[in-house]
Amino acid sequence: MTQQLLSTFRTLIKHYLKRLPNPVAFSAALLVFSGLMPATLDAQVRLKDMMRMQGIENHHLIGYGLVIGLNGTGDSKRSEFTTQSIVNMLQKFGVTVPVTKVKPRNIAAVIVTTEAPSFMRKGDRLDITVSSIGDAKTLEGGVLLMTPLAKSDGAVIAMAQGPLTVGGFSVETSGGGGVRQNHTLVGRIPGGAMLQMDLGGEFPRTNTLYFSLKDRDLTTTQRVVEVINQRFGAQTAQPVNPYAIEVFLPNGYQSTGGQYAFLALLEQLKVTPDVAAKVVINERTGTVVIGGDVTVLPAAISHGNLSVEIRSNPIVSQPAPFSQGQTTVVPQTDASVYQDEGEVVTINHATSVKEVAEALNNIGVLPRDIIAVMQALKVAGSLKAELVIM
Repeated sequence: MTQQLLSTFRTLIKHYLKRLPNPVAFSAALLVFSGLMPATLDAQVRLKDMMRMQGIENHHLIGYGLVIGLNGTGDSKRSEFTTQSIVNMLQKFGVTVPVTKVKPRNIAAVIVTTEAPSFMRKGDRLDITVSSIGDAKTLEGGVLLMTPLAKSDGAVIAMAQGPLTVGGFSVETSGGGGVRQNHTLVGRIPGGAMLQMDLGGEFPRTNTLYFSLKDRDLTTTQRVVEVINQRFGAQTAQPVNPYAIEVFLPNGYQSTGGQYAFLALLEQLKVTPDVAAKVVINERTGTVVIGGDVTVLPAAISHGNLSVEIRSNPIVSQPAPFSQGQTTVVPQTDASVYQDEGEVVTINHATSVKEVAEALNNIGVLPRDIIAVMQALKVAGSLKAELVIM
């Protein structure tokens, strides 16, 4: 309903925009209003996406298996564990093969991992991840053989099997070249594991429930407490520590069925979370993510690139006739230095990501250069945010 009112408001404003004495200024104000209003509405997040109930945990499962059907892209003989695994597997089928006769180019040894939530029943299926541990080139087109999946205590509770999907391809030539798209040494099998027994779990049967926030923030914790108390009454929720909340079941919800009904209502409540100012940098990929509350104090940035190019051109030296000399290749090396003109830009108290990005774009800073700029601003004390290096 709010979106419809906002759309109607925009239409009416545009209709009368031409009659205003300063339509340009009003258009800018309308743009800011139109951009901020949906962002404010979308900033609210459901409690089910922000916190989890304590006492309900996932079980991590792991297993060792073989992927077959590879087109010569499996493990080589250097992966002795793959060869030994093939021999052991064939012996279970009554086939005896010497280890020296096994060529595992169409087979790869893998580790299979997944997570199983509590309260799942026998026969339920899980998505699994299959990762190569040998020297295989790709798992494309492979099929996972039956693999037992166990918990940390060694108890086998699931069996995995099925064809892999890797979401890419890898093609290599005999000359060492090739084409590769995405990472093909890790694949997934949706629903590839089936539980062999019921998973236990202890659902709290008391009138007090405890929740932990997924993103630890004291301000968000307080906002969650306020929203719950506004919906179900005062003193329904209270913080236990900066990242945990204690919730008391209101009257009428203290039975087993009422407890589930209360949780269903609770997880649909919406809260606007508070986000800490952070700048996340992945130097391996050149990715820079700047949070919305990042502030940069007044600073001047100088940007200039220094490039050193070294070229080597081989020259063939041919000896004179009948001189009994040898033909040799002599490298001729030239070095050149290029330096772009330095530019200086001044950042006045920037209070938004847009202002910071515009200031850096004005001097043509590339993503990898932004990494160095952000680190320098942090050292200088101008960047008022947590700098996270991945």
